[in-house]
Amino acid sequence: MTATTQNKRRSLKKVLVLLAVVALIFSVGSIVAVKSLYDGYFSRFDRPEFSGYLTYGDVASRYDRAVVALESGQNTLAGYIYGQEHDKGLVVIVHGRAAGAEDYLAETLYFVDQGWRVFAYDGTGSYESEGQSTRGLPQAALDLEAALAYIEQDDALGGLPVMLYGHSWGGFAVTAVLNHSDVASAVASVSGFNSSDELLFEQMHRMMGPLVYLEYPFAWAYQTTLFGAAARLSAVDGINRSDAQVMIIHGKEDESIAYKGASIMAHRTEITNPHVVYRTADAKGRSGHDNLYRSEAAVAYIAEKNREFQALSDSYDGQIPRDALVRYYEGVDKRQTSELDAELFAAIDALFAESLAREP
Repeated sequence: MTATTQNKRRSLKKVLVLLAVVALIFSVGSIVAVKSLYDGYFSRFDRPEFSGYLTYGDVASRYDRAVVALESGQNTLAGYIYGQEHDKGLVVIVHGRAAGAEDYLAETLYFVDQGWRVFAYDGTGSYESEGQSTRGLPQAALDLEAALAYIEQDDALGGLPVMLYGHSWGGFAVTAVLNHSDVASAVASVSGFNSSDELLFEQMHRMMGPLVYLEYPFAWAYQTTLFGAAARLSAVDGINRSDAQVMIIHGKEDESIAYKGASIMAHRTEITNPHVVYRTADAKGRSGHDNLYRSEAAVAYIAEKNREFQALSDSYDGQIPRDALVRYYEGVDKRQTSELDAELFAAIDALFAESLAREP
């Protein structure tokens, strides 16, 4: 072997070692960064002090509710039962990320007024439930499984036909849970995503662009480590496995879960369940992630109050005194901000009622 050949081999070895070191540093850095971002995004969410929407305190004199406790993994969740005088059926409401059951009080009261009993709950790491964090996207399906198990074992609830209603995180949960449960007679999924992996990729791509192709494998691995098989659950598989009647609702301008991206709606050609109907929200100003289920008047009023809040914030350089916040929220008409799209909810109610005729 010549000296030149030996030198080339030594140089190649150095290059390979350097590349291995760089790859190791990149991998370790990526793992640390991904874990930090993921855990931060799915932190704990406590009930805010102020709300511009209906809270139970606003309606307690007219609507009774029972507070119950259920177990999900190692955490105890707070559950709420409304309309205990009704036996037509049970509507289970699943909230979105960074929210709690009370944020869907308008929907809860709507269903109670239509004669349904309603079961809602705060998910892991949310509002009144235990949990240091909300853990991740698949957790919504795991919490719903726990809620359905509680319902089946409860003497007062177990015999009622079950309807599922979920938004966003909850929109995924009410369809993904069908992979493991045959309890539901009907399902309404609003702004839901098809799978945790798809939405994880979509949101990372939105944040980091082409760099996602380098970082996503680490996020995928971390999510899989946290949730195992639950990380692979998909709405499409659950819907196709089920005989339930399903309504998929999604806004064309959804800014959180892309209509043509990670949404369940984007996978409609893969859905074979013959009992599925689709509703696309495309009305101007009411086709986004959080406004597609509100009335036109509510959306306009919320925009007006948001402008007032921004002006108030600007006047105090972003540091609004507490007494000024109290006055602002006292001036919000919570019934107006919480007004629902009457046509949409009439359609959901009709779907639920129709499913009763299919009950054996």
